[in-house]
Amino acid sequence: MSAGSRRDFLKVSVLAGTTVSLNSFQLLGQSFCSMAPQVQEQAEKAEDEKPGSKMKLGLVTYLWGQDWDLPTLIANCEKTGYKGVELRVDHAHKVSARLTAEERKAVRKRFADSPVKFVGMGCNWDFHHTDPEKVKANIEGAKADVKLSFDCGGSGVKVKPNDLPKGVPVEKTCEQIGKALNELGRFAADYKQEIRVEVHGAGTSDLPVMKQIFDYVVEKNVGVCWNCNSQDLKEPGLEYNFDLVKKRFGATAHAREFNLRDYPYQELIDLFVKMNYKGWILLEARTKPKDRIAALVEQRQVFEEMVRAAQAKL
Repeated sequence: MSAGSRRDFLKVSVLAGTTVSLNSFQLLGQSFCSMAPQVQEQAEKAEDEKPGSKMKLGLVTYLWGQDWDLPTLIANCEKTGYKGVELRVDHAHKVSARLTAEERKAVRKRFADSPVKFVGMGCNWDFHHTDPEKVKANIEGAKADVKLSFDCGGSGVKVKPNDLPKGVPVEKTCEQIGKALNELGRFAADYKQEIRVEVHGAGTSDLPVMKQIFDYVVEKNVGVCWNCNSQDLKEPGLEYNFDLVKKRFGATAHAREFNLRDYPYQELIDLFVKMNYKGWILLEARTKPKDRIAALVEQRQVFEEMVRAAQAKL
C-alpha cells in the first residue's frame, strides 16, 4: 500500500469511528430520553403506593367557609389546594333540600367544572330521642339530604348521635340509634350514598359508646366519621380508642387545626397512615384568623408535613 493510500485509509477509518461514536451517543441519548418518562412514572407509582398516599385533604364549611357563596367557596378551595368540601346545609352556599331540580343540576355542574370534589352534605340529624316521632322525623329529614347529595354529585351525608337520654339504659339508646342508621343506610344504598356518623355529643363521643352503636349497624354503607374530641384521649389512650372503631370508618374524618396543641394530631395522622386510610381528612377549623386563605394554605402544609413524617416512620 502506498503512503497516500495509507493516509486515505486512516482518514476513512477515523471518520467511520467518529460516525459510529456519534451514532452511539445519539442512540444512547435517545434511549435515556425514552426511559425518562418510565423512570418518572415508576417514581410516581412508588410514591402513590406509600401508605396514606391516597388520603385526601378537604374542608368542612363549619366556620372558615360558612359565609362564602358556592362560587367563592370552590374558588378558595382550588386556590389553597383543598381537593374536596363537605357542605353544611345551613350556610351561605345555600345547598339544602329546598333546592329545585334545576338548581341541583347547577350545583352538580359547578363542581364538575372544577377540580374540587363535592364530598357530601354535613347535617345535624340525630336519632337518640325518646320521642319516636322525633326520631322518625329526623330519619325522613336525613333521607331528603341523601337525595340532595345524590342530585348534586356528592357521595354521602354526615349525621350524628347527640346524647344519651337520662333514665334510659345506654344499650337501649345505642340499639335505637343503630336501627335508625340501618334504615337510613338501606335507603341511601339505592342512591349510592354513604351515611357518615360523626363521633359527637354528650356521652356518644366516647369511642366505646360509638362502638356499641355500631355493634347494631349491619349496613355496609354506614361508617364512623372520626371527629377529634378530647374523649379520644381517655385511658387507655388514643390508639386503643382509634382501634375500637377503625374497621368501621367511612370515607370521611374530621379534624381541627393540625398545629393546635390540645390534641396529638401527629399521632392521629400516624394511625391513619399506618392503616393506609384512603378517605377524606376534612378540616373543621374552629379559630377565626384574619386571613382565612393564608390559614388554609398553612393548614394544608402542616397536614402534608405530618403525612410525610408518618410515612417515614414505617
